[in-house]
Amino acid sequence: MAVATQSVEELCINAIRFLAIDAVQKAKSGHPGLPMGAAPMAFTLWDKFMRFNPKNPKWFNRDRFVLSAGHGCMLQYALLHLFGYDSVTIEDIKQFRQWGSRTPGHPENFETAGIEVTTGPLGQGICNGVGLALAEAHQAAKFNKPDATVVDHYTYVILGDGCNMEGISGEACSLAGHWGLGKLIALYDDNHISIDGSTDVSFTEDVSKRFEAYGWHTLHVENGNTDLDAIASAIEEAKKVTDKPTMIKVTTLIGYGSPNKQDTAGVHGAALGDAEVKLTRENLGWSYEPFEVPSEVRDYFTKAVEKGASLEAEWNSLFAQYKTKYPEDAAELQRAIDNKLPDGWDKDLPTLTPADKSLATRKHSETTLNALAPNLPELIGGSADLTHSNLTELHCSGDFQKGAYENRNVHFGVREHAMGAICNGMALHGSGLIPYCATFLVFADYMRGAIRLSALSEAGVIYVMTHDSIALGEDGPTHQPVETLASLRAIPNLVVFRPADGNECSAAYKYAVENRKYPTLIAFTRQGVPNLAASSIENGMKGGYVAIDCDGTPDLILIGTGSEVGLCVDAAAKLTEDGKKVRVVSLPSWELFDAQSNEYKESVLPAAVTKRLSVEAAISMGWAKYVGAEGASLAVDSFGASAPGGVMMEKFGFTVDNVVAKAKAVMG
Repeated sequence: MAVATQSVEELCINAIRFLAIDAVQKAKSGHPGLPMGAAPMAFTLWDKFMRFNPKNPKWFNRDRFVLSAGHGCMLQYALLHLFGYDSVTIEDIKQFRQWGSRTPGHPENFETAGIEVTTGPLGQGICNGVGLALAEAHQAAKFNKPDATVVDHYTYVILGDGCNMEGISGEACSLAGHWGLGKLIALYDDNHISIDGSTDVSFTEDVSKRFEAYGWHTLHVENGNTDLDAIASAIEEAKKVTDKPTMIKVTTLIGYGSPNKQDTAGVHGAALGDAEVKLTRENLGWSYEPFEVPSEVRDYFTKAVEKGASLEAEWNSLFAQYKTKYPEDAAELQRAIDNKLPDGWDKDLPTLTPADKSLATRKHSETTLNALAPNLPELIGGSADLTHSNLTELHCSGDFQKGAYENRNVHFGVREHAMGAICNGMALHGSGLIPYCATFLVFADYMRGAIRLSALSEAGVIYVMTHDSIALGEDGPTHQPVETLASLRAIPNLVVFRPADGNECSAAYKYAVENRKYPTLIAFTRQGVPNLAASSIENGMKGGYVAIDCDGTPDLILIGTGSEVGLCVDAAAKLTEDGKKVRVVSLPSWELFDAQSNEYKESVLPAAVTKRLSVEAAISMGWAKYVGAEGASLAVDSFGASAPGGVMMEKFGFTVDNVVAKAKAVMG
């Protein structure tokens, strides 16, 4: 094929392909096959349908694009570069997968402007897309008027066979169909190749029929390699269906254009090699040097900058009219876009005293959520089919359902992993939403991938976890999260709270709402706990404080979290009767306590007091840094059992008498 015979569109598509080929070849690492095969659908989508402004990647009413098959990220970097985003220069393309580059090995929203969400683990991106579409539907229902549609954008996702194999995608797509998210359009790169070779070895289901069963509209482009008109027609048809999401299966050849490697696993996750790159250039008529973009291609793509500026200006004019007609709604939407909390959002946070009734902290959580909700309209979320156990219903709102997108109670069903990933999309949508999601603490294991990506991608999701220890009782060891807290505390950028009472619960939520950059996970009890005399929102937000003190230097420091702090207080009283000087420290959040000044930490846990006992109904891992070489931990370093909660605590030694005995053993 001679270069002169290629249309400008074909040149643009090949420019995308060869930027990917050359970047992977230079890095000697990456996945060239997907960009080579998916370039036609991606170009058609971005060129003819997507609304965005390259010079303002955060323009609110832009269409959102998610590359769920994140290993093919050179496709997205090539698109960003060619369409005029300043965040990806040709030098960035050349530095693909290198230290400090803006073109990392998978798309990361915190690294590269124009990347909406972090995708790497397959399936996460399509679930994030569901969250983005949910956010659009919710804000549109809240703010649009018959004469002013100010929230009006699509979420487009390119996903692959691997995304469709991962169970998380099925969870989220089932929900998207149930909710009828008509502005979600997924293009499925149906290339039949995975790392192990042909998908015939493991994946032979009819994906279109599966999505039909989910409640999606489905289409099929049989030739995604060259039939640009068919791709465009399918997207046009998808946009006409407003009451359900659409999945367009686009059949392609992975590594299209490579004479010896297309349609093989060899082009999936490795550079083509110098010889094959040369042959591919000859086969596709690409006579340009590595990283060279023809002038006619550059000229073609420049129109995207002007078009994007025009689209944003048009929306700005519409929003200016909206501000005049609907000033209160406009002010609230602008505040949300600016990610600013409303004045007085925390004015009704509960505060309690020891005279107040002992309640489970999950009940305090319910009270706190419902104190926040009327003053914090961006708070939205729900539970994985455990609403009446997690106590997460917002009483001031109805249920988010098809036809009732303005409501804020989201029923995720028994879909923990997708729940977390959907909330990540909601948090990263850019419309100020503060999503929360809930389940039993032990089932954090079912959503760990999403929690980890919350922390990595700076998504301020609030994770509400109840039934936080062996004290949940009769459900037994499958439901008793003995090791879960330690494993969650190991995740960077995740703040874990285990409140001891109502004030610490308010502190946890206050921190979580204010901390929009990173996720917060709060673990709540099923059983009642007393309110502490020294607890307060201020103290709780420090992560640790002195709950009970003594005169002079303590002989011993008892350190507890959650329901065990009250146990420590009672044990301290008995030890005091025996003439011991005891301090009790409540440590609801290790991460926040560790972030305090050295002076403050020394005031709470003085280095001179080496006799320390931690008390937590979970494994002892991690406690050594607080109790030191001369201290000890009362913990549960085994699985639990099935019995009433009180019996469980007694059998595992969480009684006043046993704490006293352990404390005396530490003091010698």
